[in-house]
Amino acid sequence: MKRATIQLETLTCPSCMTKIEAALKGLDGVNKDTLNVSFSSSRARVEFDESKLAIETITKRISDLGYEVKKAQVKDA
Repeated sequence: MKRATIQLETLTCPSCMTKIEAALKGLDGVNKDTLNVSFSSSRARVEFDESKLAIETITKRISDLGYEVKKAQVKDA
């Protein structure tokens, strides 16, 4: 498993957070129990199985929703 911290553009409403969470939970390989999107810090913390999913797929899913990904850091979980 890998753990990613993804810095997003400033989120303007709590529904943005909910929309991103729902989209990421739909990806096969994301640990749904530890997924966290913070409205106040505009940051997503995602644990994922790198054999099923790449960080680029996660960041593309966020970008496809219309949110800018400023940076993503990946570490071993």
